[in-house]
Amino acid sequence: MLSPIERETSEHPCYSCGARGSARIHLPVAPRCNIQCRYCLRKYDCPNESRPGVSSQVLTPRQAFEKYVYAKRRIPNLKVAGIAGPGDALANFAETAETMRRIRACDPEVTLCLSTNGLALPDCADRLSALGVHHLTVTVNAVDPNIGAGIYQWVDCGGARRTGVEAAKRLLENQMEGLQRAVQNGMICKVNCVALPGVNVEHIPQVARQVAGLGAYMMNIMPCIAVAGTEFAEGPVLGHEALEAVRAESGRYIKQMRHCRQCRADALGTLTHDQSLAYREIGQTAGGPAAPAKKRYAEVG
Repeated sequence: MLSPIERETSEHPCYSCGARGSARIHLPVAPRCNIQCRYCLRKYDCPNESRPGVSSQVLTPRQAFEKYVYAKRRIPNLKVAGIAGPGDALANFAETAETMRRIRACDPEVTLCLSTNGLALPDCADRLSALGVHHLTVTVNAVDPNIGAGIYQWVDCGGARRTGVEAAKRLLENQMEGLQRAVQNGMICKVNCVALPGVNVEHIPQVARQVAGLGAYMMNIMPCIAVAGTEFAEGPVLGHEALEAVRAESGRYIKQMRHCRQCRADALGTLTHDQSLAYREIGQTAGGPAAPAKKRYAEVG
């Protein structure tokens, strides 16, 4: 017999390995980001490249809604509508909220979810709950600011740009407070953690223990994707055996996800059959053409 939380996640492919037959749509309405990770670069896109932060276009909320409606009519197993960038969903809260409101109004049954770095989560957790967002992913790469300083180049918060340990400390404080408030609001929370050899790999079980103590349901440890133009472009990349070892250690504290595909910000379809290219042009007639990703990325600080 399934537990209540297993029933609630049974059709969400990012929370249940048994939900691989369920489709999801990522709506790229969030181009701006309020932090800069040293492993992340979102200034270009190849349609055949699959990784977080990549999108061929950035849609307005109206365009995203039109695309959702079109896809829903043609993909009967579409169960989840999410916002995962290409920047941070909460750094673009107005666009995120409008998109969620439009979709919820036309489809009361759809599962709404989003991904965030957590910096703005303390200010947004209550409002996300009111919008009907029930599944939330927060990326937490370190719970020690000294380690976080090697992962984050800068953090924008309160009108100021912080760097170094100060930046990592502020981000961590907001992540922990926001995660706790999201759990209190009844959201099912997954924590993503990017594994960076020589930086945070040995520290990840401590992350697992701390977020589990705040009520997170699941953890997804992902190997860093080496991207040209970033500080981690030359790797090294965590191998499969080392990845499974850190998952096993972290699994002492929190349920582990092992089927992540590290999806694009405009992914559409099941985890094993992405259809985003086939739907690329849909939604562009609503409120004018969609902005090419390269143009919109120029707006990002």
